[in-house]
Amino acid sequence: MSVIYQDLRQFSTYIPPINLTFHQYLLFTSEPILFHTGSVQQATELVPKLKTILGDNNLNYIFVSHFEADECGGLSYLLEHFPQAKAICSEVTARQLTGFGLTQECITKKPGEKLTTESYELEFFSYPSEIHLWEGLLVLEKRRGIFFSSDLMFRFGEASDAVLESNWKTEIDDISKEQVPDPERLIKLQQTLKQLNPNFVATGHGPCLNV
Repeated sequence: MSVIYQDLRQFSTYIPPINLTFHQYLLFTSEPILFHTGSVQQATELVPKLKTILGDNNLNYIFVSHFEADECGGLSYLLEHFPQAKAICSEVTARQLTGFGLTQECITKKPGEKLTTESYELEFFSYPSEIHLWEGLLVLEKRRGIFFSSDLMFRFGEASDAVLESNWKTEIDDISKEQVPDPERLIKLQQTLKQLNPNFVATGHGPCLNV
């Protein structure tokens, strides 16, 4: 675990056979929120670390960008230990999470909607995620300027506690058709993201980015 940016904590697991690092993030405020759960195996390692950091505090929310093992595979396990936490996701992801029995209750958000608390302001954006183009969500924490990129902006290799200097427009232009295989939706996504002005990208895989 490392404090990767302001009050954002990063948890990382490197998988050598695929040369890829998986990250989860905790925004540790008075209303803590976790971004992604990791797989079940990663969640079993994550929970003790979260309990150490949180102490007597509750985990309020768990953000799930889309339905995939490293984004939500450990959700049921996490909710066993933090039953008061609520998953935040798209309507499509909510149907998948409940249908597979990972949770019985979700807070659903649509692109353009926000979640505002005393500690942070989250704005949600459409994410046509990967090969199935299931409607997921990307999120920007507006007060700190942290963009959570899920699988959009990533690099291979061991990348625990790693931050690169980059350029926001370049990162957006480099989103590939393998990540969003519908050309029209890819262009629309890029146009939307170019309107944003984040300071920091918390990636799902690879080094984080100062932009």
